[in-house]
Amino acid sequence: MTDEMKSQTLPSDIEIAQAASMRPIAEVAADKLGIPLGALEPYGHYKAKISLDYVNGLPAQDGAKLILVTAMTPTPAGEGKTTTTVGLGDALNRIGKKALICIREPSLGPCFGMKGGAAGGGMAQVVPMEDINLHFTGDFHAIGAANNLLAALVDNHIYWDNELEMDARRVTWRRVVDMNDRALRQITNSLGGIANGFPRSDGFDITVASEVMAIFCLADGIADLQKRLGNIIVGYTRARAPVYARDLKAQGPMTALLKDALAPNLVQTLENNPALVHGGPFANIAHGCNSLISTKAALRMADYVITEAGFGADLGAEKFFNIKCRKGGLIPDAAVIVATIRALKMHGGVEKHDLAKPDAQAVEKGFINLARHVENIRGFGLDCVVAINRFTDDSDKEVDILRQQCAALGVEAITCTHWADGGAGAEELAKKVVALADKDRRADFKLSYDDDMPLWDKVRTVAQRIYGAQGIIADKKVRNQIKFLQADGYGNFPICIAKTQYSFSTDPDLKGAPSNHVVPIREVRLSNGAEFLVVVCGDIMTMPGLPRHPSAHNIKVDAEGKITGLF
Repeated sequence: MTDEMKSQTLPSDIEIAQAASMRPIAEVAADKLGIPLGALEPYGHYKAKISLDYVNGLPAQDGAKLILVTAMTPTPAGEGKTTTTVGLGDALNRIGKKALICIREPSLGPCFGMKGGAAGGGMAQVVPMEDINLHFTGDFHAIGAANNLLAALVDNHIYWDNELEMDARRVTWRRVVDMNDRALRQITNSLGGIANGFPRSDGFDITVASEVMAIFCLADGIADLQKRLGNIIVGYTRARAPVYARDLKAQGPMTALLKDALAPNLVQTLENNPALVHGGPFANIAHGCNSLISTKAALRMADYVITEAGFGADLGAEKFFNIKCRKGGLIPDAAVIVATIRALKMHGGVEKHDLAKPDAQAVEKGFINLARHVENIRGFGLDCVVAINRFTDDSDKEVDILRQQCAALGVEAITCTHWADGGAGAEELAKKVVALADKDRRADFKLSYDDDMPLWDKVRTVAQRIYGAQGIIADKKVRNQIKFLQADGYGNFPICIAKTQYSFSTDPDLKGAPSNHVVPIREVRLSNGAEFLVVVCGDIMTMPGLPRHPSAHNIKVDAEGKITGLF
């Protein structure tokens, strides 16, 4: 939640969460989902993991509906996508539907950086909020440890005789830490003499960008997890032959570190409805979706499953469809696109400090951004509804203009007040979502490209169809790398484009819906275990940095151990 949202009448997010009346998680599990106590692995009173044995034994449920919550292009004004996901889940339960929320785990980087937490906001949150936003059940620590174990095994192999004849100049596996730390983007390791190994260039990514995170979120069980981990390519020999994690016997110990983490996490909303919070890749530098295991488990336990994908629909939703649905065999039933008057005004040219002033003309001008997202969602053969996450200072005229513009586009826009009113503020949205999901248009769902389309053409297709670009460009080195990957048998992989979340283009300052721009490819990374190709475009970084005034400055713990300033 942003400072602007907090300017409304409610206390801060953390104050609301700390005052919540939570039920023991075993009661929520039993009453709402029918999960027996023996299938839970409690982490205190209010959070638990659901055992994989129980999840694997759940029968398939015919007719369960999958709803994606996505958003227009984000702005510093905030859109409230997670808040809307939680509010919609509560609203569906309020109108008598058996609904279950599936969202991602927050990263520590944004919590201490600029964005803040990712547990929702206001009266639409998942709790215990501090636990979820900080260490939770330790999943991210396990993912980071597994990633860095592999990095240690790589350098250890090179140090001890290097039987695989790895070329230290062609090691591709990087270390990770779940924190925004720009100083670690590029480092030189193994300094200090021969006892410490052979110095080489190295670097860190943030944990959520790790291939281990992607594998964790796409694996369908322990065996698949171990196989995928073994398929990770960590570098190349001097003859340019790939070296796999399995060549280092790394997949076994890595799986041991991740075994417990792979079980989905169960928590509750402020209204005591169940929520699964599991996995957490960013959508601007990774595929941006919660774990496939938790989504499939939810579809066996509930009639309506509400999930989200990170940032705007050009990033999270595109990857949800083209990567997660493709890999998991999922077919979504409807989509919700979250929009705010403030974000529309920013895309219409209004500066952040002027957003509280009514400006219907800017709303009308900025609508072009939302319109493209609507058309993109429809391009996948999916029905959608626009959720207007309303602020107290949004004028009726501004809201009416947005409704009229949506109506002209043939999509309904529904005003929601879940931030202030919880599920009650999203009941109209819930009824519309049910109507859309129950239309059964699954046969119309289609992906952006086929598996056998060449890699270069896949990137160009997404750039043109989703971003509105004229085309893509890359230097000879990158073009050759893509050509070699195609020839080496990776051409059937989907592509995961890493780019700025603030624009359809690679220029974060280019608002609205730019067209005929060119998308520059800076780098490509093969994620062989996750089975996709990461295409890094523009100036996006896989290790973010902290802002000038990080959120960490506001976080304190009082004498009673109560955390303040975390939002």
